[in-house]
Amino acid sequence: MSVSTSVHTLTAAATSLVVDVGPGVPRVLHWGARLGDDPASHSFLATLGETQFGADGMPGQHRHPGVLPEQSAGWTGTPGLEGHREGHAFSTRFVAAGHELSGAPNQRQVLVSRAVDETVQVALTTTVELSPQGVARIRAALTNTAPSGTYTINAMRLVLPVPHEAQEILDFTGRHLRERTPQRHPFHAGTHLRENRRGRTGSDASFLLTAGTPGFGFRHGEVWAVHTAWSGNHATFAELGLNGVRLLGGGEVLLPGEVTLEPGETYTTPWLYAVYGDGLDTVAASFHQELRARAGHPASPRPVVLNTWEAVYFDHDLDSLIELATLGEKVGVERFVLDDGWFLGRRDDRKGLGDWRVDPAVWPDGLHPLVQAVRSRGMQFGLWFEPEMISGDSELARAHPEWILAPDEERLPLEARHQQVLNLAIPQAYDHLLESISALVTEYRIDYIKWDHNRDLIEAGDRRTGEARVHAQTLATYALMDELRHRHPGLEIESCSSGGGRVDLEVLQRTDRVWASDCIDPLERQRIQRWTGLMLPPELVGSHVGAPTAHTTDRTHSLAFRAATALFGHFGIEWNLRSAPAEELDQLAEWVALYKRERDLLHSGTAVHCDYPDDAYWAHGVVSRDRTRALFSFVTLDTTAAAQPGRIRLPGLDPEVAYRIEPVELSAGALVRTRSRRPSWWLENPVVSGRALEAVGLQGPMLYPEQALVFRLVAADPTDKRS
Repeated sequence: MSVSTSVHTLTAAATSLVVDVGPGVPRVLHWGARLGDDPASHSFLATLGETQFGADGMPGQHRHPGVLPEQSAGWTGTPGLEGHREGHAFSTRFVAAGHELSGAPNQRQVLVSRAVDETVQVALTTTVELSPQGVARIRAALTNTAPSGTYTINAMRLVLPVPHEAQEILDFTGRHLRERTPQRHPFHAGTHLRENRRGRTGSDASFLLTAGTPGFGFRHGEVWAVHTAWSGNHATFAELGLNGVRLLGGGEVLLPGEVTLEPGETYTTPWLYAVYGDGLDTVAASFHQELRARAGHPASPRPVVLNTWEAVYFDHDLDSLIELATLGEKVGVERFVLDDGWFLGRRDDRKGLGDWRVDPAVWPDGLHPLVQAVRSRGMQFGLWFEPEMISGDSELARAHPEWILAPDEERLPLEARHQQVLNLAIPQAYDHLLESISALVTEYRIDYIKWDHNRDLIEAGDRRTGEARVHAQTLATYALMDELRHRHPGLEIESCSSGGGRVDLEVLQRTDRVWASDCIDPLERQRIQRWTGLMLPPELVGSHVGAPTAHTTDRTHSLAFRAATALFGHFGIEWNLRSAPAEELDQLAEWVALYKRERDLLHSGTAVHCDYPDDAYWAHGVVSRDRTRALFSFVTLDTTAAAQPGRIRLPGLDPEVAYRIEPVELSAGALVRTRSRRPSWWLENPVVSGRALEAVGLQGPMLYPEQALVFRLVAADPTDKRS
């Protein structure tokens, strides 16, 4: 429907978004706590964005810049659009050209506004959405409306304002094996820019850039968070200008010449997602609910995975793999995934990428004997690919060296892991890859692809023309995933990229889980999964039980700690079970059975975290949607300076419900073995009200370092006595 008023309020869950589409480029006047239903109050907000004098005396500034900030409106910070016509027409002044609002409060609301600049001859379409879960997202599309001549886009960035109360910033950095490491600092004047030029999301990506009131935590403090949903080069930033305006924003980072619009052509930015909440747990809950509400969210119970990588590496032997599958069946595995090493010439990481044919030297009968053995044991079959990569030592590279991304015909980019990148923007290369993978999926009825991506895109160009290709490569990768899923309904894809290097909301539109990290040391994984969970629900985060000694850290941990860590994700195993003692196989089978009993709760409930003041002790859990059940874990990352921990409060429960505490004895080895008794709540299964558990808590148990204690809370029979 067409609407005449220029100020619109989008409301859902605990969030309101007030948008003024009158100036041309829409301005967000309020993004934050839900407002009442008084239209006069909403109109009053428009006066807060009226023209004012800036801090430097410049007249004509708006208090709130548009979502695509323009210098023509007085904005002197980071520009929304940087573009030109062969060095001319560098500055825009958009004029409103109509808008439509669809949806209603607590439904998906969509505000589409149009604006034009007749002088520069470009048109802008901006889309602002607010989902029923309170997740906002914005994007913009720019069209060259000139009858002739190109328009070059150097950058397009979108922003949202946050109030003065947003005094601190939390975002993330990291590296291979330690993804999503938090960093926190004051919201200083200037621009805090997190730019990624690695051609993939990146293990060091900002992931979620959050601003909040001083000292905000999981359960307290106002929080505003944004995420740039793009799997190529991108930027996310926070900016505090001289006029006191605070912004959070993001967009694609374009290499020179990547987007040049011919007449009638359009460039569309990535989505910028935005969530407001009271505490980080509220932000996480909004993202989790949003992802679970999407049409393609995994609907079946998440199967227990056995991945072969850390069991056999490149040493593929049919008898050994069938023995591994047999042991997997014994402990309850439901999906068997054959990792790297199955295709032509692939005995190590130096050759073979691109030659996606089963190696007859290792598999004279193809993969059929293994697939048959796996399926006869009641398991699905999955296969590893690294579709976007090519080895220099491969038949494909020798036949088509021009298909390798490179700056020119004379040289290649620096090698990484002995491989280069296949240019999927070349139609013939794309078709070759699509048909090769699709044929294998058909032949072996593959249920699941582990889709890897083990190097950065550097100097990524079409070597025939010298043109940059990261933007086109990213779109082609999305198209390849989409087409494979279209051809093979039911096929699941995992996003893996040197571990957790491609975790973003755009790749998740076409994948069913992510591999959070190549490090499955449970101590590191506790940290990685804690922060990955700010955006992704547990069922989308692959988490495996590894060998007793982790090959990435050389640390040794108990089976209980390894399994208790994997329990709160999409549970799997990455361990050579042939070397495991019978006793440990039995214990592993018990953990698998526990996961199967609890996965409905874990993968549909609300994730909660305790703001316990000692970083040596973490406590987290998942509470069912009706708040009648919960599964919690007390985790010790280190020794503590205190002789004994204090009480740990359990959040997210129904204050009016009485809960029985049920220990998970599989984790009891975490308790310190001393003369003192175990905590009474562990021994006596008391019944305690949700109000008491949240206000007072449970006495923290004495645990050995690098251990986890798991327990349930179950709504008690009404005749049980509350404490």
